[in-house]
Amino acid sequence: MIRTLANQYAAGYARQEQALSSKGDGRSSIHYPALFLFLGDKSAPAIGPVLDSCERKWDNAGGVMALHAAAEPAGKGQSEGGRERVMAMKLPAAAGRDPRTVRQDVYREFREDGGYLAGMNRVLRQLSNSIADYGRLYSSFDVIHLSIVTRVDDPLNVLLPEITLLARAVLSQSFKSVQTDLYLLINEREQGDSFGYSSSVGLAFLRELDVMQLAEYTFHAPLLVTEDGLSIPVSHGPSPLFDLVYTLSDKNERGMSPVHGMDDNYEIIAHISLLKNRVRPAADAASGHGGYNNMTFKSGIRGSSGRQGYASAGFSAVRRPDKPIALAVLYHAFRGLASRMRESGEWSLRERQALLGLAPESLRERAAGLLPDEAGLEDMTGLMSHGRPSFGELKPLSLREAETLLFGGGGEAYFRGNFAEVSAARLAGADPGREWAAVLAAREQATPPLTFYQLAEWTLEQGGGSVLQALRQHMAGLRAALASARGELEQLYAESVERQPFQRVPLLDKRTVRNFIHYLFTNVYGRKYEILRMERELDLCRLYDAALERLHEESAAQVRAMEDIEAELRTAALEGIGRGSTAVDQNIMEYYRVVTEEVMNDIEARRGPGIFQSERFMGSMSELLRQGGPAVVERLAGVCRRELLTAEPFTLPFEEELLRRANVAAAYENREIVSKEELFKQLYRSLEDEAMINVRLFEYTQEHRHEEKYFFGDSTSAFLRYAAAEDETTRVYRLGLVHEERRSGAEKLNLMGGFHLEDLLYYRNGKVYYETYVQNGYRLHGVEEESLPPLR
Repeated sequence: MIRTLANQYAAGYARQEQALSSKGDGRSSIHYPALFLFLGDKSAPAIGPVLDSCERKWDNAGGVMALHAAAEPAGKGQSEGGRERVMAMKLPAAAGRDPRTVRQDVYREFREDGGYLAGMNRVLRQLSNSIADYGRLYSSFDVIHLSIVTRVDDPLNVLLPEITLLARAVLSQSFKSVQTDLYLLINEREQGDSFGYSSSVGLAFLRELDVMQLAEYTFHAPLLVTEDGLSIPVSHGPSPLFDLVYTLSDKNERGMSPVHGMDDNYEIIAHISLLKNRVRPAADAASGHGGYNNMTFKSGIRGSSGRQGYASAGFSAVRRPDKPIALAVLYHAFRGLASRMRESGEWSLRERQALLGLAPESLRERAAGLLPDEAGLEDMTGLMSHGRPSFGELKPLSLREAETLLFGGGGEAYFRGNFAEVSAARLAGADPGREWAAVLAAREQATPPLTFYQLAEWTLEQGGGSVLQALRQHMAGLRAALASARGELEQLYAESVERQPFQRVPLLDKRTVRNFIHYLFTNVYGRKYEILRMERELDLCRLYDAALERLHEESAAQVRAMEDIEAELRTAALEGIGRGSTAVDQNIMEYYRVVTEEVMNDIEARRGPGIFQSERFMGSMSELLRQGGPAVVERLAGVCRRELLTAEPFTLPFEEELLRRANVAAAYENREIVSKEELFKQLYRSLEDEAMINVRLFEYTQEHRHEEKYFFGDSTSAFLRYAAAEDETTRVYRLGLVHEERRSGAEKLNLMGGFHLEDLLYYRNGKVYYETYVQNGYRLHGVEEESLPPLR
């Protein structure tokens, strides 16, 4: 639960940082309207991430529309994130059909049931009208960029030509030109047990796609449907169906699966869409770096035979690691609080005892207060005696015998009822824990505070400053004094009346007896009174002893709870940072330990010591712990968001933050200082390595390979100036800088093209499965297989 809360807080901080334009991050704008068409049930996971990326990157993304064409489309208000600009377009269901004929059956049902086309026409016209409502957001309405996204192994893409041409036909009624790109998602890791069938379906689609991209490709079908059910033919060609086709796999060129899997491909779709449709600000020209040119890229990936090549891309980003930073700060802030609580002031043993009412004089005074006033012993002289014995009868007796003769058990009964029982009743109302509660709560909010760390130490069974040990030593002294006092009382009781020093009155026997009685109650019962006081003091000490044990148990449990929370927060921080070896991941814990402590010290310097236990900050940590560890973490997360993460050290440009972080350990580890150039070199290499092309090719020689690479970020920043100059004289690819006002990081998009579908390792591996399934009666195409060219 604690780690979950920590990660929620960190994710919230990361989202907040990404959304803060006041941090110095600006967004680009697109020139023409954009429409994303997600084809097939398997494309649903891409909808939210692609549109989210557009929201982050595009200033006018509020007008971007999306369409989900599927058997179970996400639909308006039902897609990921509940988006209102995602419209649904219903297609025949693929689920539940015979896998041997599912693509053929979907294709046949679509052609035979005119309801699908009619519904698609209605949705596309509604969508075209909706796009027009956002006209004020764009520089021009002459062109619309249509990006179609589909999984290669989704059976519904058997309808790709019909859906593409219908969408273009409807959009062409509002726009002079519809530029159409296709993004193919190849999910090699999720094929699982159905890898053979999935590969066959994917290859069937690629075989059809190869036909669609031929220069001589033509298509003619009655796709437009009026409100009266009249059909109007739509024609295409001869020309390729798509301007460009991008193949994006969850495995890169080296056959490795990137850490972020398909997420990078979703980022790629949004970034390519921006690159091709971006408003070029004056800053671009000022930077001296040309932007993307679609005709140049298409020309570059066309082979010497004139056959149009396919494209792919890779994406990477160097961003301030907001989530790991937030987790590190949460952990170090907690450690800082715990450290302050542990080191809170020095208390002598006498001061500790005084605070808790455990000083010997306090205990004596408290015990004395339990007993009725000693003067009440005088009232015992009024007790009725038995038979009025003469002094002569009393004189040879012991004091105990004389008391028995005079009063029987009356004296003992009176003392018990008027002193012992009254003091016992008063003792029964004593509750040290309740009495301490208010005192300790007040001291916890004092400066310096008294915390359960100190209380756990004070209440140890042994130790120089242990109030429990001191109390038990005092109790041992009381027991010894009681034993001595009881012994002296017994000795006195055994002495004869004749030997006692009280006044005798000759000839007045009764007066002498009265003087003896007064002596008996004053001296003998005076001693009993003192013994009773010591007994009550010992009883009181036992109550305090038990209360101290409970206080130790509670305080020690709170200390252990703090240790458990610290361990959980440390684990969350380390898991959040991961095991990255790049400059972006290095020294997060070390650097933010120093930064967090500096910020906390600064807060204390400005607002006074003890500020962290105030109600505005953490309040009572004891009370929070009673509510549970999650309550502590929630409160601390709020303090971190509000008071720590808003401080100046957390607003540095990412380059400066990285440089400081890279060198945080240099001083005390005698390490060499990392220069800015060395850091930039690491970042440059990291961006290039992580932007590896997300497609696996079988044999693709360098001479046919066309590459273009684009940095997104502040072109005036030191890092991007370094990146622009790196390999300037030896690079064999086109390099561009997309200027964006940005302090939080830089991104890189690598474009590569010129290969053909048969160069894909996915194509080569799937070919054997495809041929096997076809030979075993699987009908994998909507059209007759004989109309397709042979496999390459």
